[in-house]
This record gives sequence, structure tokens and C-alpha cells, in this order.
Amino acid sequence: MSELDAIDITILSELQRDARIANVTLADRAGLSPSACSRRLDSLEKSGIIRGYHARLSSRALGHPIIVIVYMTLEGQSVAHLTAFEEAVKKCPNVLICYLMSGTSDYILRIAARDLADYERIHKEWLSTMPGVVRMTSSFALREVINRPSIDIEINRPPKK
Repeated sequence: MSELDAIDITILSELQRDARIANVTLADRAGLSPSACSRRLDSLEKSGIIRGYHARLSSRALGHPIIVIVYMTLEGQSVAHLTAFEEAVKKCPNVLICYLMSGTSDYILRIAARDLADYERIHKEWLSTMPGVVRMTSSFALREVINRPSIDIEINRPPKK
């Protein structure tokens, strides 16, 4: 963050609000010419600050309204155990996100399913066959309260009311 100036922060904030914003509009909001804005975008992309541009899809609208949080514990935490598990979890199409954790669980997964029977299938065909798993605990999300794609990067801005 220390490398970002006010113009970068403006560009990133605008892109978080609307990643499809036209470069001319983005440049105007950032106080730049379109070519200077394009150069800034290229720099932000090459530095890895901008990792990609995505459409936020609704799992519910696409027929997967059930969201399950799964806590996974492995038999060991060696590089071999972690690598084997991570390679397996990447292959499961229903896993939306997977975090390596500290604490009581080794991994936390967010999974989308069509219904309880579909989650049972995912559990049986995918999760329980992953290498090194000794314990799984599943929690079903009742309702999404907030789902931010990223943090608010604007500095020293008072909270919105």
C-alpha cells in the first residue's frame, strides 16, 4: 500500500465499483489522460495489485443455492501432506474458495451445492477421498449477510453511514 499514490487509489476504488468502466471515464475520474491512465493500469496489473477482472456470479441463480463451510483437518502438516491435499481440492468444481489455516482446522473450504443430496454427493465423491483428511466438519450458511470482493482501499476516509 505504501507504493500507491492517491491516483492509484482512485483508479483501484473506481475499478472495484465497476470493473467495466471505460478507460476515458476512469481517466477523467483519476484526473489523467486516457493514455496515462492505461499506463497506470498496466503498472498495477504487472505489479500484481490487480489480479484480474471478474464478473460476480450468483451461485443461487445458477442453481447452487446451498453454501457449505467445511473445516478440514489432515493427518499431518508436512509439505507432502499439504501439497497432496491442495492438488486434490483444486480439482473439485464445487469448491469456491480454500484457505490454509492456523488453529484447530488445517483448511477451510466454501462449497456451493444444488441441495443437501448434492452436498452429500460432493462429500462422498470428493471431500472424503481427498488425501490425508482425518476430520471434516460442515456448517450450512443460512443467509449471506455480506460478501465483499475485497477491502476498501481508500485511506483516511470516514466510515459510510
